[in-house]
Amino acid sequence: MTQSVVRINEATLFELLTVASLFLVALFGTLIAYQAYRGYRRNDAQSMLYLAIGLLLLTLCPFVLNVAVTTLIDPERIVIALLENVSRLFGLVAITYSLYGHH
Repeated sequence: MTQSVVRINEATLFELLTVASLFLVALFGTLIAYQAYRGYRRNDAQSMLYLAIGLLLLTLCPFVLNVAVTTLIDPERIVIALLENVSRLFGLVAITYSLYGHH
């Protein structure tokens, strides 16, 4: 299997905007998750911990998985999509639990 490397100066504008938007989603999701974690620590509210975990699984983990898997393993695209979607699913479950669970 040959690995194709796309250099920044060879990337299309669409590719650059896609990577930038994914990075920004991961960054803002992590900042919001950090604030939720601070709320958990300050108020000892379990729901805020689940919210923080859910946000990380929803925003940061898919980005990290995509970068790590494509950089280190170079699998087929469908494997990356599956891993990203499983992370997002667990993130949504954690957020749902933070809202409706009995803590």
